[in-house]
Amino acid sequence: MGGMPEGDTVLHTARRLQSALAGRLLTRFDLRVPRFATADLTGRTVLDVTPRGKHLLTRIEGGLTLHSHLRMDGTWRVYAPNERWRGGPAHQIRAILGTAERTAVGYRLPVLGLLRTADEEQVVGHLGPDLLGPDWDPALALRNLLADPARTVGDALLDQRNLAGIGNVFKCETCFVVRTTPWLPIGDLPAPERLVSAAKRLLEANRDRLRRHLFVYGRGDLPCRRCGTPISKAEQDERPVYWCPRCQSGPTPLGPVPPGPRP
Repeated sequence: MGGMPEGDTVLHTARRLQSALAGRLLTRFDLRVPRFATADLTGRTVLDVTPRGKHLLTRIEGGLTLHSHLRMDGTWRVYAPNERWRGGPAHQIRAILGTAERTAVGYRLPVLGLLRTADEEQVVGHLGPDLLGPDWDPALALRNLLADPARTVGDALLDQRNLAGIGNVFKCETCFVVRTTPWLPIGDLPAPERLVSAAKRLLEANRDRLRRHLFVYGRGDLPCRRCGTPISKAEQDERPVYWCPRCQSGPTPLGPVPPGPRP
């Protein structure tokens, strides 16, 4: 799929972990990070696994939460008792949560911490409304995005304080749907509420798919699915950005793109 795991991927992961662990007794609990290496929660029940933006909160009996974030290449895999672990070499394992029926193994997790459930806001309290969460508030997300009108659309979408769940892939996809380049100042975007509804629609459309349907991301030089023009590629904040030079208008590193045809 490419790019950092985003709201849809994190939701898929949470569902897998919820199905494997929730309501079950931990028979193994192993955190391979120095600060929590001695923590042992075996014998406790996993209560639930909740996604929050790109964060995962695994709540465990006794008022504790295991907080993890996948960043670029972290992943959780779930295995049956005698199944071979295939998520990567053993030295990349950061967490093992085992029950009698399943074992969840976290590989390459750059963020892993154990905190009191009552203190979860310390790690997710800064996030804006979650595009795929029960707290979704489109009006608040729009106000957050427009708080700095000079900021580019791409930067504003990636800021998890504005709205939670969008990464580089869906930044590009959202800009394509609303027909703007990511370098346009968000204050110059006509009908900016379209940005919020498009982001919500795209993440919801992909949350139940095992494979994402993408319009532009990762399709440099391939024909645009809408008009056939080759997709352009450049960088924004050291991340690859893809856009259609005909369907999307606004500034780009290759020069400004004039307003194109509108539907």
